[in-house]
Amino acid sequence: MDPVIATFVILGLAVIAFVSGKIPMAVVAVAVPLGLWATAILTLPEAFSGFGDPTVLFIASLFIVSEGLDATGVTAWVGQQVITRGGAGKRRLLVIVGAMSAILTGFISINGAVAALLPVVVVVAVRAGIVPSKMLIPLAFTASAGSLLTLTGTPVNPVVSQLAVSAGGRAFGFFEFALAGVPLVALTIAVVAVLGPRLLPERSPDHFDAAADPSAAAQGWRETYDVDLSTKTLFNPTDGVVEVLVAPRSSLIGRRVWPGMTTRDDNLVILAARRGAAEPPHVSRAGTAGGLTLQAGDAVLVQGTWAELERYIRSPDIIAVTSPQALRRTVPLGRGARRALVILALMVVLLATGAVPPAVAGLLAAGAMIVTRVMSMPQAYRAISWTTVILIAGMVPLSSAFVSTGAADVVAEVVLGITGSAAPHLALLVLCVVTVVLGQFISNVATVLIVAPIAVSIAGTLGLSVQPFMMALTVAGAASFLTPIATPVNVMVMQPGGYRFGDYWRLGVPLTVVFLAVAVLYVPLIWPF
Repeated sequence: MDPVIATFVILGLAVIAFVSGKIPMAVVAVAVPLGLWATAILTLPEAFSGFGDPTVLFIASLFIVSEGLDATGVTAWVGQQVITRGGAGKRRLLVIVGAMSAILTGFISINGAVAALLPVVVVVAVRAGIVPSKMLIPLAFTASAGSLLTLTGTPVNPVVSQLAVSAGGRAFGFFEFALAGVPLVALTIAVVAVLGPRLLPERSPDHFDAAADPSAAAQGWRETYDVDLSTKTLFNPTDGVVEVLVAPRSSLIGRRVWPGMTTRDDNLVILAARRGAAEPPHVSRAGTAGGLTLQAGDAVLVQGTWAELERYIRSPDIIAVTSPQALRRTVPLGRGARRALVILALMVVLLATGAVPPAVAGLLAAGAMIVTRVMSMPQAYRAISWTTVILIAGMVPLSSAFVSTGAADVVAEVVLGITGSAAPHLALLVLCVVTVVLGQFISNVATVLIVAPIAVSIAGTLGLSVQPFMMALTVAGAASFLTPIATPVNVMVMQPGGYRFGDYWRLGVPLTVVFLAVAVLYVPLIWPF
């Protein structure tokens, strides 16, 4: 089979698989280099070169650094300090939430920023008498805009920076993305504040986990277990409390428990226990005296260090009702927070000055998080979004194959045949529209890796700089506003906000127009053709 045709076939099958959602993205990403090798388009080392790409290693290290900031409560503290001082006005809160979301995203990952701010925003919204559905889509959308503030904002940024170098251009600086990101953040916040209250639905979520807020969790437990619980003494940087259920066929069935006793293997303190009948027997220091012989389905409150609690909930004997990880993230400035901030600052200095390659700076920071015991090695492994890493590693060879086989030139000729060689802005618009459309259904990283070789070919044919094309694709790739499946953060806010599939495009359409205008009209002014 002709290499060009084979490349298009592999691309087409990959896009179909991504859009259908029936095959895991990581499986599709691994199948792509296998297909390139099987059709002799690339050698085996070339087909799997993405798994050793420095950009992929840099992105993996950023997940670890982000987790270090989240796990130690740095992001929760920053969010609480700013948002809780924002007042109760709806538009004022939208502006503050948007600014905080964007700034945090610029320095940690977009997923980490939204995950850390989500419970804070929900609690603040409820206390201000605002339904969360008016706040959470803005949280996700402004985070997408904030991903364009720095090199570390999203995996797309280091990818396009490396693609620019590979195409004969130069790498983008750490803060260079902010030249496009700052106006985009400002415009996004303005659109959200003006149109958000009108275009966003007013819905209650199907389910909201109040335990994501320690105060709400303590209040619920006080009422359920008839026990005197103080939030400040229950939740702190080192210790916490979780609620668990005794699992069917648990080895705990038949064991008698009472308040103040410690668990046999985990050194956790039992605060209270309760049976789930209409008039259940329960035991607590403030309630019924004595003990309770455990049965399947009984609920128990246990207290201990966060590390012990996380080990405990992985036991097959119990079913966790509340997540230690979710609760811990809302406790501000926990153990290791200062170390995490110092490590982040040093990484930013290394990246901003260019003293070492980005991959080296990221790996040094990730290693420092582990060596200084900000986080454990198992935490570091869990922090990495392996789907994202495998996706990028698998799609990088396809991007290379587009160039080596001439497939990118074929598409470039078609685009230029439609737009004409004298209209680079029009060609840029076509590429950005394709990026936006594909980005609503498949990963924006995969989308940019598919479109970038075409952009490089067009730039080469027209004798133009590749820099505006790469930055414009970055902006267009961030315009993932029309569907809940466009980005993980869109999915993340869907259930807490009670959103439906069609709720996103109402506010997403005007924002997409703004992003396209910035990509096509503004970007070439800063990075000339």
